Amino acid sequence: MDLYEYQGRELFERHGLPVLAGGVATTPEEAKAIAEGLGDRVVVKAQVKVGGRGKAGGVKLAEGVDEAVARSTDILGMDIKGHTVHKVMITVTANVAEEYYFSYLLDRANRTFLCIASVAGGMDIEQVAAETPEKVAKIAIDANDGVDEAKAREIVAAAAFPAEVAEEITQIAVKLWQAFVAEDATLVEVNPLAKTADGSMLLLDAKVTLDENAGFRHPDHEALVDQGAVDPLEQRAKEKNLNYVKLDGEVGIIGNGAGLVMSTLDVVAYAGERNGGVKPANFLDIGGGASAAVMANGLEIVLSDPAVRSVFVNVFGGITACDAVANGIVQALELLEQRGEKVTKPLVVRLDGNNAEQGRAILDAANNPLVQRVDTMDGAAERAAELAAAGV
Repeated sequence: MDLYEYQGRELFERHGLPVLAGGVATTPEEAKAIAEGLGDRVVVKAQVKVGGRGKAGGVKLAEGVDEAVARSTDILGMDIKGHTVHKVMITVTANVAEEYYFSYLLDRANRTFLCIASVAGGMDIEQVAAETPEKVAKIAIDANDGVDEAKAREIVAAAAFPAEVAEEITQIAVKLWQAFVAEDATLVEVNPLAKTADGSMLLLDAKVTLDENAGFRHPDHEALVDQGAVDPLEQRAKEKNLNYVKLDGEVGIIGNGAGLVMSTLDVVAYAGERNGGVKPANFLDIGGGASAAVMANGLEIVLSDPAVRSVFVNVFGGITACDAVANGIVQALELLEQRGEKVTKPLVVRLDGNNAEQGRAILDAANNPLVQRVDTMDGAAERAAELAAAGV
């Protein structure tokens, strides 16, 4: 889950990191109230989860309360790279002398954590790395050891931060790592980490990504979710404890196991290229226990998507045998009818693995006109794509 800048700023502040005083507003009236408490000169910053706000006109200085209100009015409602601005953060200004870059992130490729630090802050780190790679330090962080003062000093030395700010950045590096771990983040990025004219350090920006898989440890993180940006189908699926992601396509996908579902997306995409360009409509992993209730909930969510024209149920029986899954499909269709959810879209079902023959026999005996059984994964994907393309 990516946070807005103001949420990241609040997270940093909770962990004792130096940030500017400020607040977030959704209306010009709220902006006025915040600006009145901050002094004569403030910064108004659009809150969107995309870079390039400054170039797009989403970051403005304001002299006095009236100008802060005017700039907030200008920015609220702006479109920045397809993102509408619904909130602005208003902070006091800082007399910046130098700008640095600092981040911790999960390095998936090397299965470790990584610190990236640079004395060339205030611009894209990718650009700095490409043009002046000697200014970018990358230091691997052992998950067991983390970042103590000794490791922080190693980072400060590797990045060649100036001696006069080395001690303060060392302390910030330690606290930022503690925040990274405590919040189960996969990224904390500060750009710029600023040295002010009086020599103190400030975190002037906050880019934070939290690991949603660790959400059970952080009930307070639920309040950070931008409900206005959550797809309603994904929200309904979450309430039913389903692992669902909405995609832009026409073939609904239901499978048991994330790896199988990912493979199903691929074969449907390939089949779709031969059938009018149809695409997978979703990712939905019902897991190992494909009970009738779970299957019914999955079908309900997938069929609720108006873009879906056909559904591909792809199951490989393992711990849960195919006959149990087949019974689940038959009962799920009956449950949906009982709920008043009339099913009209065709289902292509492929069963393989444990008790596959018994499962196929159950589907054949049910003789539901909406269910078409295909025994191979490629064949089933092709049929589902054909049905979606025909708009059946």
